[in-house]
Amino acid sequence: MQSTPAHGQWTTFDWWPPIGWWPEAARDLLVPGPSASATFVLPPTASSVHSARSFSSGTLAGWGLDDMAENMELVVSELATNALRHGLCLDDPDSARRSVQFSLVRRGHLVTSAFTDPGSSVPVLRYPGPLDTGGLGLHIVESLSLRWGWSALAPRGKIVWAVLS
Repeated sequence: MQSTPAHGQWTTFDWWPPIGWWPEAARDLLVPGPSASATFVLPPTASSVHSARSFSSGTLAGWGLDDMAENMELVVSELATNALRHGLCLDDPDSARRSVQFSLVRRGHLVTSAFTDPGSSVPVLRYPGPLDTGGLGLHIVESLSLRWGWSALAPRGKIVWAVLS
């Protein structure tokens, strides 16, 4: 039997989706059906975003949810980019040992993509100006997902998640 920390005691170094995990703020969406999970560790490199997209489409194909792949790839691209850009302090000498963990959790016809990173910055839905070159990523996540959100992890870090159908 595996011992797991109490709710709210996860760290970015030991969080893997425990059996039955689902974001608290999206529990009302749950319906009965098959459940599964898959986790991938993203090293702090630019190619990790492509790897995360490939991992998500391959996992969804294995679960027979190919029709969800295109939207999931867009959401995963945005969340992976944010986790790598804002969740890792790349000028930190210990950053080479840090990574971002990416999990897909299936519950029935719903799939949550969840990213954990050691950063303390909070994801914020921005409203960029017409000449800004970025800042629309979370708008994409919001428009393609049923619900998205984040939670702090102890003693530091966070998990950012999005539920797709």
